[in-house]
Amino acid sequence: MDYRQAYENWLNSDYFDEETKKELREIENDEKEIEDRFYKELEFGTGGLRGVIGAGTNRMNIYTVRKATQGLANYIKLCGGESKGVVIAYDSRRMSPEFAEEAALCLNANGIQAYVFSSLRPTPELSFAVRELKCIAGIVITASHNPREYNGYKVYWEDGAQITPPHDKNILAEVAKVTEYSQVKTMSKEAALQQQMYHIVSSEIDDKYMDELKKQSIHPDMIRKMSKDIKIVYTPLHGTGNLPVRRVLKELGFENVYVVKEQEMPDGSFPTVAYPNPEDPKAFELALKLAREVDADIVLATDPDADRLGVYCKDTKTKEYVSFTGNMSGMLIAEYILRERSKNHTLPHNGALVKTIVTTNMADPIAEEYKVKLLEVLTGFKYIGEQIRLFEENHTNEYVFGLEESYGCLAGTYARDKDACVAVMMLCEVAAYCKSQGKTLWDAMVDMYEKYGYYKEGLSTITLKGIDGAEQIQSIMNRLRQNPPKNFGRFQVQAVRDYKEDVRLDMLTGEKSSTNLPSSNVMYYELDQDAWCCARPSGTEPKIKFYFGVKGGSLKEAEELLQELSESLMALAK
Repeated sequence: MDYRQAYENWLNSDYFDEETKKELREIENDEKEIEDRFYKELEFGTGGLRGVIGAGTNRMNIYTVRKATQGLANYIKLCGGESKGVVIAYDSRRMSPEFAEEAALCLNANGIQAYVFSSLRPTPELSFAVRELKCIAGIVITASHNPREYNGYKVYWEDGAQITPPHDKNILAEVAKVTEYSQVKTMSKEAALQQQMYHIVSSEIDDKYMDELKKQSIHPDMIRKMSKDIKIVYTPLHGTGNLPVRRVLKELGFENVYVVKEQEMPDGSFPTVAYPNPEDPKAFELALKLAREVDADIVLATDPDADRLGVYCKDTKTKEYVSFTGNMSGMLIAEYILRERSKNHTLPHNGALVKTIVTTNMADPIAEEYKVKLLEVLTGFKYIGEQIRLFEENHTNEYVFGLEESYGCLAGTYARDKDACVAVMMLCEVAAYCKSQGKTLWDAMVDMYEKYGYYKEGLSTITLKGIDGAEQIQSIMNRLRQNPPKNFGRFQVQAVRDYKEDVRLDMLTGEKSSTNLPSSNVMYYELDQDAWCCARPSGTEPKIKFYFGVKGGSLKEAEELLQELSESLMALAK
């Protein structure tokens, strides 16, 4: 069926509601829009769905959500997990409550219990709830930090992490088998409640989650001592973070927490930001304005589903607020945990620090300093969550901390996904500790640069939408794979890692070895001078991402090296 036939089918079938048909009739003279909405099915990737909200097979709507859920339900039944049930959470985005309910009712119609949060919750609390409620799986309705027109659907397995092999591929296969909407089951909410299939998650889960967050604090007495001295500005960016973040900071004793009023309330239209992403400096405009008014020490922003944290800190020398990357804030928390737990003898002898392959190499000397094992995994926090499970099953290491460059980290093992709530809590503790020493977070970061080296990282993205865009992205990856560059400007390529083919090629000796990681469409280049770069198509957006990092002898030198590497990499990508 071509896109035109699919469009006509949605217009004429009794299965689709009148509101959907009205939306489709409004685009009847826009052939390009019709093509984009119907030229393919919205892809169920290894993590789930993500797309623009709207009518059509290539859009997020109740029908594509039901279809994905039917595939998940079929897999759960194959695994014999019906009796365990599925817990469902959602964020502040448009249609999130409706999509959550549709997913629950599809599961119910398939004989699977559904446990649905009564209102929006952070994604990491969903991860916690899966294990706490002993469910077979979890679903969270969110598009994370994507623009306002998006929503998404992420699947978690019973270990609390996003689905990893073999479950990801197996669920994907079951979803692919649901080719007709007539195969999708659903039922009314009234019937589901009457049959005791649809359950509301109690507030007890909130309390238990909060207790687990507070357990991660290393020096609660120090926080209480500094509680009046440190000033914190926080914005949830109209998302789910407002209540849990404020609650944990209050219960730990922080007294001066200022919330950006204009961005406090949940709102899926994100009226004050074009892009609700704490990686974007524009998202901080209102928070920085408030920070200057109250003379804040630290400025924090969480994304709509509260799994990513952005940070600014005041530099007392220049009186300006300095932006921290996810690598920088992650390393500050990591070293604080390792250092302070070493001091109080709670750091396990077989402790492990886990990072993704595109996360800062500063993690290497820090792990060496504190004698913990450093593990690298593929991009995506689900692989960090997977390591926690493997550590527990194999009794090899004890997880201490994990981080990825995209502003996500996790302290503790209560959840198996990145958690901005615990990141806020830990970074505020680090800031309080620094202030008790007469320092700022920026001073602490400079101390780390002096000790471990001036590591700097960057990310460049090329967006290529539609059918042509997907082909262009694949063409770039094929070129980098088939004709690997020998250098990027002044930086010589020492080794090439092709994660799709599971091959590491030493360019100096010609020796080939395994990457020891699962297959993934990623090219990674080890460069001289402690530099590196990496190319990877996004799994959730029509983008190809280029990551890169350097190590300099000073901040200025590191910034210059980073700029040079960035320009060389992007020139080759064209």
